[in-house]
Amino acid sequence: MNIILFEKGIRHFDSKDDRCIHLRKVLHCDIGSSFIAGEINGFRGKGVVTSFDDGVSFDFIPESDDSALYPLTVILGQVRPICMRRILRELVSLGVGRLILTLTDLSEKSYSEAGLYKDGEYKSVLISGAMQAGHTGVTEVLFTENVESALKLAFDDSTHLILDNVIGSESFENLSLEGQITIAIGPERGWSARERQLFTDNDYKPVLMGTRILRTETAAVAGTALTLLKMKKL
Repeated sequence: MNIILFEKGIRHFDSKDDRCIHLRKVLHCDIGSSFIAGEINGFRGKGVVTSFDDGVSFDFIPESDDSALYPLTVILGQVRPICMRRILRELVSLGVGRLILTLTDLSEKSYSEAGLYKDGEYKSVLISGAMQAGHTGVTEVLFTENVESALKLAFDDSTHLILDNVIGSESFENLSLEGQITIAIGPERGWSARERQLFTDNDYKPVLMGTRILRTETAAVAGTALTLLKMKKL
């Protein structure tokens, strides 16, 4: 953890909380010790330990607003929860502003019913990714039942790209990106022909990341990093 994040108004972690364990066993904090802290989607500042009664209590001294994320939306086809946990953590770490998770023609419909979402576990994964990145901003995650609905959630004024090795024609090498950007990355079995047509009908430019077929979790990280590079954010 490169920053300890907490909900606004919270000033205590119980003894089983990973953040409490980190403060005690990794940072070796005592009463009066300070640590880098921040409110989720809010201010970054200094936390000061005030007690270790049934966990850890602390004061927070805000210093600067650190909640900004990059103007990048990622439309992502649903994949197995074990893979999605890794994707969520990495995309938050990279600073993605919005993530739209959608069921697709070829994805397993049960994925959206997984405990990762139903139990709210995905929120903890997102916070973990933000703490790794050392910033307070946490990616907004939206859920849709199909590509049609996902397309409606993308910003109208953004540049739209579909990263796909089936219909991709232009290389990232030739792109220059600025402003709000939306990229679409398919699930484990890829987009269907119908969905590819939907994207192109809605002005999504087919972009090629190379000739190799990548796992969704690899494509999500690589595609996001390449996009941010072309946006001059990396």
